[in-house]
Amino acid sequence: MSTIFDCRDEAQLLAGMRHARQAIGRGELIVMPTDTVYGVAADAFSPTAVQRLLDAKGRGRNQPPPVLIGSKDTLAALAESVPEPVQRLVDAFWPGGLTIVLPAQPSLVWDLGETLGTVAVRMPEGHVALELLAETGPLAVSSANLTGQDAAISALDAEKMLGDSVAVYLADGMSKNGISSTIVDATSLVRRGDEEQGVVRILRHGVVTRAQLHEVLGDLLESDEAQESHEDHPHEPDAEEQQDGNP
Repeated sequence: MSTIFDCRDEAQLLAGMRHARQAIGRGELIVMPTDTVYGVAADAFSPTAVQRLLDAKGRGRNQPPPVLIGSKDTLAALAESVPEPVQRLVDAFWPGGLTIVLPAQPSLVWDLGETLGTVAVRMPEGHVALELLAETGPLAVSSANLTGQDAAISALDAEKMLGDSVAVYLADGMSKNGISSTIVDATSLVRRGDEEQGVVRILRHGVVTRAQLHEVLGDLLESDEAQESHEDHPHEPDAEEQQDGNP
């Protein structure tokens, strides 16, 4: 049977973190608070655990989860490269509500689903999330809800939907704003040659606004009109899932 730990209580925080670490180590799922919405998390380097996460949500491999990290420096270990404009985004918005998609480091041994060689990465705010990530390393994390339902803004909301498919629930009150992270695709900054300038494309509007992104990127931020001509992206939610998918 699953256990909910109220991390606002110091004793429950310590016990909850211990049980969460152990669950992750066994390839089980946990629910954790983030600065956006609650997330359901698994060991990013365990294909079995990642598949368990997808199954719990009712998602297919064509909807791969993003990866949460506890340090800005970890991005360089997960991505093929970190272009200077992406570093500007990291410096401006991490920790915080911006998920960045880049080509994944080819040497990584993991299976997040049909990612087309990319990885979506975010460093969240919040002491519970950051302390856990510091101990577990990168976690595959999706919003803590069943696909098609609203993202959970409390551990109780998540428990009602996910039940015993999750081993440990870490509660930290209501989500700060209940709005998911903004997702941007920066892969073209890496994959295009010197003769053609890449741009950053918004895949999902969320906590970080277009105006904030433009302030950092300027003309490197793709226009809304240009985005309409793109094909579907593995990290882009469909119309029914704009607030369901990635915390």
